Amino acid sequence: MALNRRDLLKSLGGACSALALSKYVKAEARTFEGTRQSLQSYQIPDWFRDAKFGIWSHWGPQSAIEDGDWYARNMYIQGQPQYDYHCENYGHPSKVGYKDIVDTWKAAKWDPDHLMDLYKKAGAKYFFSMGVHHDNFDLWNSKHQRWNAVNMGPKKDVVGMWQKAARDRGLRFGVSEHLWISYKWFSVSHGADQTGPMAGVKYDGADPKFADLYHDADCARVMDKLEWTDDDIPESWKRHYLDRMTDLIDKYQPDLLYTDGHLPFEDYGLKMVAHLYNVSAQLHGGTTQAVYNSKTATDCAIGTCLLDHERGVSEAIAANPWQTDTCIGQWHYKRGQKYKSPKKVIDLLTDIVSKNGNLLLNFPLPNSGELDFEEMEVLEGITAWMQVNSEGIYSTRPWKIYGEGPSTKTKLVTGNFNEDKQTDLTAEDVRFTTKGSTVYAFVQGWPEKEAAVQALGLASPQQPGKILKVEVLGSKGDVNWKQDDSALKVQMPAEKISGIGITLKVELA
Repeated sequence: MALNRRDLLKSLGGACSALALSKYVKAEARTFEGTRQSLQSYQIPDWFRDAKFGIWSHWGPQSAIEDGDWYARNMYIQGQPQYDYHCENYGHPSKVGYKDIVDTWKAAKWDPDHLMDLYKKAGAKYFFSMGVHHDNFDLWNSKHQRWNAVNMGPKKDVVGMWQKAARDRGLRFGVSEHLWISYKWFSVSHGADQTGPMAGVKYDGADPKFADLYHDADCARVMDKLEWTDDDIPESWKRHYLDRMTDLIDKYQPDLLYTDGHLPFEDYGLKMVAHLYNVSAQLHGGTTQAVYNSKTATDCAIGTCLLDHERGVSEAIAANPWQTDTCIGQWHYKRGQKYKSPKKVIDLLTDIVSKNGNLLLNFPLPNSGELDFEEMEVLEGITAWMQVNSEGIYSTRPWKIYGEGPSTKTKLVTGNFNEDKQTDLTAEDVRFTTKGSTVYAFVQGWPEKEAAVQALGLASPQQPGKILKVEVLGSKGDVNWKQDDSALKVQMPAEKISGIGITLKVELA
């Protein structure tokens, strides 16, 4: 359903300008219907193709424990380390359940404005807030779920405060939803220990007083297996899901919406995506500027959406824009976690951008909402590299090939969870982007004396033509270079610029 004039003004907090309202009036008619055929005409907006890099806060009540991913599920599975941790520190889940954990999430030091300043400085062009995880807890002032961050936990509109901080700084704003699978994922809360002194004693999820958090008793029939399909999920939950997502879209008008999985529940999911795009068109003069992410290639084969690879990359230059979503550690904060280095992040970023993709990077926040020291070190390393080299990232497009060097010999299968299959990049590995007549060659390390880029040689199969000028971004003076049949050869400046990697800015005739 489209927003009416009154609802749009209300959703914008009464601050809708005359210009924005005139755009809304002009775009009153629907742009998309909730059908696959209608959504096939969708095109990914240029702003997303130009942005290349976003930062995500995958943060919620499960972060309160600071014990990593899927705490709300694993605390109900006897034998899981998080079950043991919960019993030892909080009590048995028949007595102290997830419902009791949510109020321990305090966000006492959370400053979204300060964090957004850091993320913008690091080069992010868009920011994602988690909206709702599999735990069925909404992080906004939810109309359809009393278990939300305004009523409980930090008692703050987390999504709304992130949105304001991002948009005040000119960043596009996205929200992730992991809700659709909750009916299956959280069904273990209806179980009981299989062994020991509490065997057979039902967990607190079986208490009907809390069915609006843990789901109705019927979900217990799917607790023994977790299949990421729509099967065995009732129509009542699908309708409720659409109501919650519609509320989220109406309140925050996200530029991006991410589903953790495929486009769910067919007609319900299609209505959600159409509504997202129609609301965006109403706010942008009739042109949809929003992006919906799915992790299933068939959803995005023709129009409809943007394909997302969780912790995965493409094996080659993709015909359509795409996105990698990954994390410097675990998705939810875990104490003592070893993080990706700044070099690993930049290696991923340049590889992804060279293949027509974007990188969405999660910095998991602890209970306090304040980045820890090691996370700050990672962020500062990314910031330092981006401040020198980002012109080769933003608003670029793939070149004739994505790269050269030993890493290009590794056979990858495009999809999820393959980022660790890529070999570490070195000064022998190069990634390419282009902007007009300029080619950017990212050398993924510091060559000892000379960088040699074979694809830019006069006789290379790529036929780059004559090179007019070469710069090393961040170098204070001119560099010595020559182009012969075999390669472009660039002498390194006397002063080392970066151990992460350097960028050759190459002007072609």
